[in-house]
Amino acid sequence: MQITWFGHSAFRLDFGACAVLIDPFFTGNPGFAGDKAAAIKGVSHILLTHGHGDHVGDTLSIAAETGAKVVANFEICMWLAGKGVAAYDPMNIGGTTDQGGFTVTLVRADHSSSDENVPLGNPGGIIVKAPGEPTVYHMGDTDIFGDMQLIAEIHEPQVAMVPIGDRFTMSPVTAALAVRRFFKLKTVIPCHYGSFPIIEPNADKFVAAMHGHETRVVVAKAGVPFVV
Repeated sequence: MQITWFGHSAFRLDFGACAVLIDPFFTGNPGFAGDKAAAIKGVSHILLTHGHGDHVGDTLSIAAETGAKVVANFEICMWLAGKGVAAYDPMNIGGTTDQGGFTVTLVRADHSSSDENVPLGNPGGIIVKAPGEPTVYHMGDTDIFGDMQLIAEIHEPQVAMVPIGDRFTMSPVTAALAVRRFFKLKTVIPCHYGSFPIIEPNADKFVAAMHGHETRVVVAKAGVPFVV
């Protein structure tokens, strides 16, 4: 599997014949300096953790341009359908959907979810499973919570994108505690930092807090793909 981080919490997963975007925040993302056309080329699915603008991002324009199917909670899907999104697959926390070549499961996150003063259901994390590929867990925006242990037990993720920015999510130290205490990951990728002045500017504190742990920490460079 090839993973590309685009700054903030935006990622692209490429595996088999699938090209999947998660929380595609490009326009207005200070951490994104790449080519949007290249970033969305060939994308078949857009997965959304919650309804905040820095996560829904460019979903409307990408869906219109590529025909990509949006997979998100029911409220977000209906909201986007009202704005013109034609292909969508609504679900909710605890559920799993088969997207052809991979499955998506929504799991709990401790955060909020709204846009334009419209409540958009519960926030979530996203589990992606595909045959022959590592199980990926994008935590979305969240604090640490004890049921992360159950998520680890049920889904056994091998790769996780973990928010570390503080203020709106876990701090770097708390995020490292979550990884160390609850998960047996091969690779962890810090995210939701370095994009806005009021959150953590870099991943240094997270890297320091993970020092000595067996999990591989990938501090990704925006727009540069890597393999897990």
